[in-house]
Amino acid sequence: MRVPDFEVFAAGHWWPLVPGVAGSFRDRIGSLLLFEHYNTRVVVLGALLLGLASGMVGCFTLLRRRALVGDALSHATLPGVGLAFLLGPLAGYDGGNRLVLLAGAAASGIAGAAAILFIRSLPRLKEDAALGIVLSVFFGAGVALLTVVQQTSAGRAAGLDRYIFGQAASMTADDARLIAGTAALAALLIACNFRSLTLLCFDEGYAAAQGYSIPLLDLLLMFLVVLITMIGLQAVGLILMIAMLVIPAAAARFWTNRLWVMLLISGLIGGLSGFLGAMLSAVFADLPSGAVIVLTCSLLFFLSLLLGRERGVLVRSLRRRALSAAIDREHLLRGIWELRESAVEFSGAVAERRAAGFEELLSLRSWSVSRLRAQIRRASAEGLVWLNSEGAIELTRRGVMEAERLVHHHRLWELYLITHADVAASRVDREADAIEHVLEPELIARLEQLLLQRQRSGEIPASPHEIAGFQSQAGSVASPEGRLP
Repeated sequence: MRVPDFEVFAAGHWWPLVPGVAGSFRDRIGSLLLFEHYNTRVVVLGALLLGLASGMVGCFTLLRRRALVGDALSHATLPGVGLAFLLGPLAGYDGGNRLVLLAGAAASGIAGAAAILFIRSLPRLKEDAALGIVLSVFFGAGVALLTVVQQTSAGRAAGLDRYIFGQAASMTADDARLIAGTAALAALLIACNFRSLTLLCFDEGYAAAQGYSIPLLDLLLMFLVVLITMIGLQAVGLILMIAMLVIPAAAARFWTNRLWVMLLISGLIGGLSGFLGAMLSAVFADLPSGAVIVLTCSLLFFLSLLLGRERGVLVRSLRRRALSAAIDREHLLRGIWELRESAVEFSGAVAERRAAGFEELLSLRSWSVSRLRAQIRRASAEGLVWLNSEGAIELTRRGVMEAERLVHHHRLWELYLITHADVAASRVDREADAIEHVLEPELIARLEQLLLQRQRSGEIPASPHEIAGFQSQAGSVASPEGRLP
């Protein structure tokens, strides 16, 4: 049997094998897959470039904690559209020309950015108040101007409402070129000011100390937002434009901790959202393109939320489980070692050393029976403990070495908390448990130098408190004979 090539498959001749797929729908899918229609290529390319540019700019607004600035500035562009339509003919331009309308939107957006910076500089007003004032005032003025425009015969035919909700299907080649040029300009500005914008987002005080002007950098960031908002009005509209600035950057945050990688991932997510959203809106003609693009972007966000390599829910859950298992293992080994140490001190004879019983270990911490059994099984599988003929838990040689290391770290931190943090000896055991699992070798060496100047390096210091289960005196030192062979 001859397998049809991709062109035949995409053109729809292979679709009759799929039950329930109508012929017109098959033809539409096939033409979209091959980008047969000129308008399809223009719209998909424009939406892809818009998503790419908005994703990159959105990273800085998100890290600068200015995510809602994009919402305020997108609404601030609306009065510029109305004014450009009304005043364009007075200056000799066609009021319905897209370049004239977008120029008016850009001018209005820049005015909104300046208004935000001015209101924020006032002594008793914070940024959230500035955003609320600018958004409501400018959007109200825009709605009033559009109402006036709609009352004229030319205004009713202009279709200015598409700048509110978006209409990517009406995008032309000139619009796509404008989006491409604006996206290139935004990328160039980001590349030239990458260091200064990075300092602005992460350490504003250090940026000011290095001689950077914080107001100018904020104005540059808002200018980038205005640029992206201006070219996104037709594709997704001013209401949904905030989603293209925030969602790709927020999704990229789950995948990496490096800014330049975050920029690439955010741009990729934004571009993929624009591409898939434009394709879906072309397949399902009754769905608005802006809403479909944003919903596609939201789907990618939730996938990143679940599967992100750095901050995804599943990855963090697995890391927490692994950390919890490691902490339980360390507590088990340390508990066995300290029970043996206390047995030697209590009896005063090496021959009295004994294995740790299950009930003794169970009483050390708030472990359940099943949890303790699982810990013992895991430690046994790792070659750290073994069960003797009486059913008690013994440390292997490898387990002894690991337990001594853990006890050494734990008691160093206990001594530090008692000596330098004034933590009571009766409480220091639990306080040390909270931090001992992440002590680095360099910190251990510094603690030894600070606290154990009279002891050999690596020697286990005495417990500063009584060990549970035995009447040992606080401060007693474990003898070398108390260690397991």
